Amino acid sequence: MAKYYDIDDILTEEEFAPVLFQKPANGVTIDPSAETNCVEQGAKVELPFWLAHELHLRQAVSINLPACFDQKTRLEIQADAACVDLRSRCPYFYEFGCKLQPLVTDRTIGILLSTAFKIRYKERLTKVFTATHLTASKFLPFLTIEETNLYEAAHLSMTAFKKWRTGGPRFQRASILGRKRKES
Repeated sequence: MAKYYDIDDILTEEEFAPVLFQKPANGVTIDPSAETNCVEQGAKVELPFWLAHELHLRQAVSINLPACFDQKTRLEIQADAACVDLRSRCPYFYEFGCKLQPLVTDRTIGILLSTAFKIRYKERLTKVFTATHLTASKFLPFLTIEETNLYEAAHLSMTAFKKWRTGGPRFQRASILGRKRKES
């Protein structure tokens, strides 16, 4: 937990990841409807990422790819990344992918995240400059939390730039320049 008090980091680590138990675990209640309090070796379960990560460090489980990084999502991103609804798959798609990447055997997650971010970032910047606030409400629900934060920062920056450009003094005279020199 690098950012202990960051609510976004906490919510990212609450995402579920499928795991495969490498060792049996006794005294563990994963399924409340189960009759026993143990997990057999080879059991496939979905756990919150923070727990899966800790168990992976203890070599008790191996983490598999979650559904938000499956082949269907990859094909959709390759076809047109700007139109994919990543928020419905995982609100913290990029952050979760970065945390998950070193723990899974699939080494192409980094490339997937990079490709998706580059294409979607370019598209969002274009929309910041051209879209009105009404049309922005149509595509904002499809953005991940990270993309929404970037969009809002760019929108605020663009608004401040337009305000500066249309009004207000262009140059400000430094106060030190107003003083006269002493005559010697």
